[in-house]
Amino acid sequence: MPEEEATVSIFDRGFLFADAVYEVTSVVDGKLLDFDAHMARLVRSLGELEMDMPLDRDAILEVHRELIDKNSVDQGVVYIQVTRGVADRDFLYPKDAAQTVVMFTQSRKLTGEKKGLRVVSSPDIRWGRRDIKTVQLLAASMGKMAAYKQGKDDTWLVKDGFVTEGSSNNTYIVTKDGKIVTRHLSNSILSGITRAAVLKLAAEQGLEIEERPFTMDEAKEASEAFMTAASSFVTPVIEVDGTELNGGVPGPVSKRLNEIYIEESKNTAI
Repeated sequence: MPEEEATVSIFDRGFLFADAVYEVTSVVDGKLLDFDAHMARLVRSLGELEMDMPLDRDAILEVHRELIDKNSVDQGVVYIQVTRGVADRDFLYPKDAAQTVVMFTQSRKLTGEKKGLRVVSSPDIRWGRRDIKTVQLLAASMGKMAAYKQGKDDTWLVKDGFVTEGSSNNTYIVTKDGKIVTRHLSNSILSGITRAAVLKLAAEQGLEIEERPFTMDEAKEASEAFMTAASSFVTPVIEVDGTELNGGVPGPVSKRLNEIYIEESKNTAI
């Protein structure tokens, strides 16, 4: 339906409790990238919150494709959000609430040359289950706004002295000896769909990968840095906390990984 006609009850638990999860799948040339991986993560997120999938994979795919067609999306994203549904305000889960499902598109340019982002660090004050892709995004929004107020593009969140993630992306540094360092999977970070794809491609290119926490001081000493996300692919980082990397221009590793990720994703898009 037209967006101005879409409504959700004020008693929806996604609104009252952030009791909801979501996924964002990229679209290039009118086709969906990594769709099945996004659906697998949606199933996991729902399961961690004791919710079922409201529709099966094929039904969700059909709606995604219909939205892409009706909105003439060549490049952009399809967003899906699933909440526990409408119920009286109570901290206990309702027993028989019908889940709310919302899907919409956003058109945006995803491919093309990237200038690189400048990031600053901020404390990671998010809840402890960042591996579940919930709609609880206020802390990340606060961190990103703090970076924007300093004239920067994004924030890298820091907990116990180590970088966890960006505001909406996984983070990486490339050491002087060419190793890609990124935080290992745990409850502390989201298991990024693009992260998994890019690390697989990096390994196939013969690049050494080290999955461990790193500090902002290490990032300042790196030869280059980058971030990955479904809606931005591989994005170079050219400055961390005021220290320029690679002369303030995107580095060769991030540029190459972005190129091969887009190429491979186009080949497997549906």
